[in-house]
Amino acid sequence: MSPRRLNWGVPDAPRTTHPYRDTLVVYALLAGLVVVFAWVTGGDIGRAVIVAAAVFVVASAWSLVRWRRILRQRAAEDGAERP
Repeated sequence: MSPRRLNWGVPDAPRTTHPYRDTLVVYALLAGLVVVFAWVTGGDIGRAVIVAAAVFVVASAWSLVRWRRILRQRAAEDGAERP
């Protein structure tokens, strides 16, 4: 028995042409928000920069590995469909 998926009628998002860059930009913005939040709340800016940088590196590495796997699977599927 296969799992059933709900179809909400929302179209699939278009595939980005720069998945690596887009992922890194989003994580950079989130890291910046961590530093800004620490500054606004009077926290330790140095510690916030270190934590934000560490989280950025770990999240980026994980996402890049994941994107690479997804792109390889898509390429294999596209290659399998061609005669």
